[in-house]
Amino acid sequence: MKSQIRKFVVDTFLFGSDEDMTDGSSFLANGIIDSTGVMELVAHLEKAYNIKIKDDELTPENLDSINAIAEFLAKKQSQPV
Repeated sequence: MKSQIRKFVVDTFLFGSDEDMTDGSSFLANGIIDSTGVMELVAHLEKAYNIKIKDDELTPENLDSINAIAEFLAKKQSQPV
C-alpha cells in the first residue's frame, strides 16, 4: 500500500523525483502538497481504495505523510460500511 501511495504522490506532486522524501516526511511541512493538493489526494484515495473520507477526517494526522495515510487507510478499510 505504501508503495502505491508513494507512486501517486511522486508522480502527481513531485514530477517523478522523490529524493529526500521518506515515508514519514510531512507533506505540508516540506511543501510537497498544498491545500488544493490535499483535495486531489483525497479524491485519489477514495477512488483507489473504495472508501469515503469524511470532512472531520481531513486532518494532518490522517493525511500528512505516507505512513499516516497507510495507517488511516488500514483503519478505514477495517470499519464496517
